[in-house]
Amino acid sequence: MKIALFSLSLLLLGMTTSFAQNQFPSQVWHKGNIYTTDGKVYGGEIKYDLENNVVQLQDKTIDTFSAINVTYFELFDEIYGGVRKFFSLPYSLNSDYDTPIFFEVLTEGDNIALLCREYVATDSRGMNSYGMMGGYGMNPFYGPQSMMGHKLAFKYYFLKNGKIEQYSLKKKDLFEMLPGHDDQISLFMRKNRLAYDKRGDLLRITAYYNELNKN
Repeated sequence: MKIALFSLSLLLLGMTTSFAQNQFPSQVWHKGNIYTTDGKVYGGEIKYDLENNVVQLQDKTIDTFSAINVTYFELFDEIYGGVRKFFSLPYSLNSDYDTPIFFEVLTEGDNIALLCREYVATDSRGMNSYGMMGGYGMNPFYGPQSMMGHKLAFKYYFLKNGKIEQYSLKKKDLFEMLPGHDDQISLFMRKNRLAYDKRGDLLRITAYYNELNKN
């Protein structure tokens, strides 16, 4: 009887993990903390919505915080591993005025920070699962995620001199965003076979650029 119960527990655990892995990160509750503009910290289960720039906290009840009231929030991605941080920063997204919105910080240094905002886009390649497409989260070298005819996509931004600029994913614009070390960056990209339009590669390139500027 004990063996049967143990086997059932393993089966249920596997089903739960599989269900979570077949959802996009914004659809899953994560353990984390929310730091508000009034200096308070709220901990519990977190779910974020970058389209509407809100983050929800589930403890005994579900509370919703907007980017206006939050300095930043952090979460631990249990399925794919690692801590992720999202800061509320002023930016003109769909209007002529800057308003606080959430950006995930991928890497930062004294000179420049790489930010991103994820979104779900239509996947013309068809229906795939997370398991087939590889891991997400803090493994910076993952491939594109897709399921049910949709895929996880990203818009990238550089924060420098207090200003946020969207990156076009064009190679020539990368060197404009990271000026002063074109030859070193080109060599670094060739040696490590890095692309100018992939999340993990951009993270490594930006971190390398910040190291160059320390010298």
